[in-house]
Amino acid sequence: MRPRVVCGIAAAVALFATACGSGGGGGNASVTAQAAPAGGYPVKVADCAGKETVIAKSPARIVTSNAAGLEMLLRLGAGDRVIGTGFPPGKGTLPADLADQGAKVPVLGDKTIPKEKLLGSGADLYVDTFGAMPMMGGGATGPGEEEFAAAGIQHVYLLSTACAGTPKAAKAPRTDLAGIEDDLRRLGAVTGTAARAEELVSGMEQRIGEVRTALAGVPEDKRPGYFVFDFDAGTKQPVAVCGRQVANAVITLAGARNVFADCDADFKTGSWEDVVARNPDWIQLSVRNRGTEEATRKAFDDAEAFLRGFPATKDLKAVQEGHFVRLGSEVTTIAGVRNADAVRQIAAAVHPDLVKNGQ
Repeated sequence: MRPRVVCGIAAAVALFATACGSGGGGGNASVTAQAAPAGGYPVKVADCAGKETVIAKSPARIVTSNAAGLEMLLRLGAGDRVIGTGFPPGKGTLPADLADQGAKVPVLGDKTIPKEKLLGSGADLYVDTFGAMPMMGGGATGPGEEEFAAAGIQHVYLLSTACAGTPKAAKAPRTDLAGIEDDLRRLGAVTGTAARAEELVSGMEQRIGEVRTALAGVPEDKRPGYFVFDFDAGTKQPVAVCGRQVANAVITLAGARNVFADCDADFKTGSWEDVVARNPDWIQLSVRNRGTEEATRKAFDDAEAFLRGFPATKDLKAVQEGHFVRLGSEVTTIAGVRNADAVRQIAAAVHPDLVKNGQ
């Protein structure tokens, strides 16, 4: 596993999947599922290295590695088949219409699910956001494919996050949400909810398309510089959102320019000197949902107060001009339907004359 400081977003349980996503192979495998002509089964899905898994029938007992996969399944209408999750969504993390159902899902691990518990869960499908990364606690690793097979568990990935940190992942910065949309389609095909998946993808594309149309006249050199300040990662060393991370796509689609898009990773520990040198026009105060509106607002207030009082950041352009975007980590750095909403919220903040109603 990468050093804990690089995985600062692990401070927010629901966020750890993306911060530490590290796939089990390389390559740029297709993320779309190949279903039978009639739209049923079998369904073929690939991992990060392009190795295919054949899903012969609709899964009845699903375990998810973290909140990202869980939320996707809830939105697809397959939540009643989820029998357990790791890295459960924190209080207030899921949207209100999903919160009650999400809270009923058994928690198999507050962080990564222990290997023995996962293999003994009775699941027939494991939706993996992480890929082949060491489990929490050191040298132990997750189950191998032979162990999954012996337990009767088929193993599929959210490729948009599981592959992002692999050495052979696409080098170019991520600038769209196609990978997240493909993950939704893949899970839709696997769970027999393909029609619902298309509805979700269409909704995302409509919201993003509206922003794209509104910003069509903004030239590249007029995009404001944007920095995601992950307050929950700590303030000693900032954790930069790099080009491979889904947040880079969110920022780009919103008509801004991620000042750390050039680092070839998903996340990278940096220094305040790096931030000062890039002097962003806007800073996102990125905090996890604290469970109540009051507590979350206080976290945003604390993040802003730090930047205003810290000697290295108090003179930054964004700080001096009060150019802060208060937007939760969950909708920015975790793959999901709400990434499209984050695009609009950021665009409404940085281009208020062109994009309205960011909420």
